[in-house]
Amino acid sequence: MAYPKDIGVIDLMMNIPGEDSSQWYEFLKPLLLDKESREQFKMPAQYMFKDIPQTGKLDDYISWTVEQMDKFNIEKAMLGISGPNSRNLEAVRRYPDRFFASVEANPNNGMDEVRKIEHLYHEYGIKAVTGFPSGLCPQVPINDKKWYPIYAKCVELDLPICVCVGVPGPRVPMYPQKVEHIDEVCWFFPELKFVMRHGAEPWTELAVKLMLKYPNLYYSTSAFAPRHYPKAIIDYANTRGADKVMYAGYFPMGLSLERIFGDMEQVPFKDEVWPKFLRENAKRVFGV
Repeated sequence: MAYPKDIGVIDLMMNIPGEDSSQWYEFLKPLLLDKESREQFKMPAQYMFKDIPQTGKLDDYISWTVEQMDKFNIEKAMLGISGPNSRNLEAVRRYPDRFFASVEANPNNGMDEVRKIEHLYHEYGIKAVTGFPSGLCPQVPINDKKWYPIYAKCVELDLPICVCVGVPGPRVPMYPQKVEHIDEVCWFFPELKFVMRHGAEPWTELAVKLMLKYPNLYYSTSAFAPRHYPKAIIDYANTRGADKVMYAGYFPMGLSLERIFGDMEQVPFKDEVWPKFLRENAKRVFGV
């Protein structure tokens, strides 16, 4: 049951850091109404993440990130290439054997967003689409009709969609991310590979129930230190869900790699679950 350090890890959520990292959250400002979030926090869920990694000024943030990955045997990592962080796209170009791309979708943009996904798929070979329903302005619930053209395009291109579910860390309304909304989506799009992000709490038991119900529904561990992985998810991975749960980190947005992989020793996965969790499930679902 010990964490095997010899497996080449695939990390399904990472960013390239930089001096302008605070700009990552500019899109949330219209939704943040409390003074602490707007004026004091460097990241909108700072009350939850006390030791956000600080890299300092570097000449080459991309090469430095690869060095950190090597220390913890991370073979590949998924980077979002939309938004202000152009270093992510540069990293995908410079190190195609170490990084693969995803794009964040905003269903409020209608068909323009669908065309953007198609373009980035052909231009950069994106491997996934991502979504933050509670972080959109205006917010768009998981089962809202605005998402349906994006879900359909993901089916057409055989791309997984990774969606934040559960109570969001930033102080914004949770309704768009209620886990029960996934039921309708997986029912209507049985070919859509839907990957839950950011915990699904406090509805993790419902998340497990839906994964048992739908073969196209998966769970990733993004934004959670391993010592806080929900018990329902660990139990599910150790029984019927070994093919459904996969590793995603949160470096450098909220967690250091030292914290993540130091905690990993405490996760009581069975021996046969570890290779699937750290690598094999991501290879199969994301085609990497």
